Amino acid sequence: MSNYKSFIPESGDGNAYIKREFVLAKKGGNERKNVTGEILSVESENINATKLESKHTKARGQNKRRPRPQKEKLEEKLCPSKITDEGTCTFGDKCKYLHDISDYMKIKPSDLGEDCFSYRKYGFCNYSYACRFAGDHVEYNPENGYSNVVDEDMKSTQYVPVKNVLSRDLQLSLRKRKVGFNRTETALKGISLKQEKRRKCAKDESNDIDNDDQKTGTLSSVNVTHDTEPDNSVSTESNSGCVLDSDVISLRPPEKKKIDFKNKLYLAPLTTCGNLPFRVTCKRLGADITCGEMAVATNLLQANISEWALMKRHPSEDIFGVQLCGAFPDTMARCAELLNKTCDIDFIDINLGCPIDLIYKKGAGSALMRRSKKLFDITTCMEAVLDIPLTCKLRTGIETGKNNAHSILPIIRDCNVALATVHGRSREARYTRVADWNYIDKCAQAADPMPVFGNGDVLSYHDYYSALDNTSVAGIMIARGALIKPWIFTEIKERRDWDISSSERLDLLKNFVNEGLMHWGSDTRGIATTRRFLLEWCSFLHRYIPVGLLEHAPQRINERPPYYFGRDDLETLMASPNCNDWVKISEMLLGKVPENFEFLPKHKANAYK
Repeated sequence: MSNYKSFIPESGDGNAYIKREFVLAKKGGNERKNVTGEILSVESENINATKLESKHTKARGQNKRRPRPQKEKLEEKLCPSKITDEGTCTFGDKCKYLHDISDYMKIKPSDLGEDCFSYRKYGFCNYSYACRFAGDHVEYNPENGYSNVVDEDMKSTQYVPVKNVLSRDLQLSLRKRKVGFNRTETALKGISLKQEKRRKCAKDESNDIDNDDQKTGTLSSVNVTHDTEPDNSVSTESNSGCVLDSDVISLRPPEKKKIDFKNKLYLAPLTTCGNLPFRVTCKRLGADITCGEMAVATNLLQANISEWALMKRHPSEDIFGVQLCGAFPDTMARCAELLNKTCDIDFIDINLGCPIDLIYKKGAGSALMRRSKKLFDITTCMEAVLDIPLTCKLRTGIETGKNNAHSILPIIRDCNVALATVHGRSREARYTRVADWNYIDKCAQAADPMPVFGNGDVLSYHDYYSALDNTSVAGIMIARGALIKPWIFTEIKERRDWDISSSERLDLLKNFVNEGLMHWGSDTRGIATTRRFLLEWCSFLHRYIPVGLLEHAPQRINERPPYYFGRDDLETLMASPNCNDWVKISEMLLGKVPENFEFLPKHKANAYK
């Protein structure tokens, strides 16, 4: 095992050193200037720099009491049947929505801009009259009233629909439990037979020990251990019972689809921020592999609409996978078979690293790392029902200092898992401390010949190639580094530190917003959703320190800068850790926020108000 150490110089004290001319000095000891130029009192801030440095007062965890989005009144919204031109509303007089387009246009909020992105690029807008940019494609004629313009030629040639949309027929079939899972039933029967043989072998071994004790007249203490590896003695016994389908027609590993993961840039599955518009942004900046946000298997089987939205795939995502979370072989295998039949995906990833208590207490996520037999059954069943590669993402272990990933990896390797990704922190560490790349290297060697990707603390191309050259990993997955600076993929491919300007960064945000309006909608509700996810992303983006401001490049992910200002007003605004400044950025792209609008990031440590 190599003694991995990055060649990037470290300050050692956790501070990122900014050139002196950009450091923001405090005024009078108790006052300092906000990044927008306003004088703020240090005591008036909810969380200031001094408190953040204190171990006992540092904000942790989630903001569980965040303000809820304001709901629209149904009486002021246009009926969906009028938006989609489906004709008569099926609810008739019971429908609470507006049905007169002229009345709706009178009370509709004013447009946010002149150009509708969807209409300009694809020749149509799905939200027609409800679009907040409707002036671009809605015309008024005194004789015929309002009409929505559609360019059929552009729509037929330019528009490529998003894949993996939950159809109404499949939704009803799942809710009525009319979907068959033949492969899963066969795989579960095979697992139950193996479990029976394990119990029989254990019982026979126990009887032999008891007989020996009776002969010798001594008592033997038997330590019951839970073997993490499949028992080779089981496989040598002849199978009893009827011939199963899997014995005759199961796909051999060489016949399944294969993906060459080696040295590809892999964007990690990121809860909340790893949405489709963000993945498209990273894809355009050089990411090779993308993966959807973590989805709960039981919710997918119950046809939960919000959970199925995580399955959507943009046409630009050429290598795309989905990540599943679950605790039991039956639900995970059924979900895998369902996605294998109904969705266009290239691989399925099992989440073995989620540290959230809600998931962990149900036996899923990182809890599977101590339920090795259950993990073996899950991977065996899922691999049996899939025609595409199966991958896993795990942490070093549950508790810090008690790593067990190196013993888990041979188990999943023997189940024909195509790729494993090791995050160099334990569940207990969450996202604190430094990722243990020496242990990731040990895991990569233990899992050979199965490829292993490393994950943790990569924020520059220096970090990327330092880890790749000094460890045995087949590639690197990038998570928070992509949230802080999505152009990291461009830096890695071009091997340079990109001193990106504030205007270029704003253009990236514009592209994100445009894709968000296509994905979440350009009506009032879609605007609010796009704004919320933009602000969540800003809670990471503000951590980026421009290369031209650093005394020593590159920036390290675990270093915090002093208060500083940028080379122009926009760069200064983007550096602000204040939620209110992020709202100002969103107003530059999505118009003024509604009255009494409030935003708090998902994680307390990401910002202060």
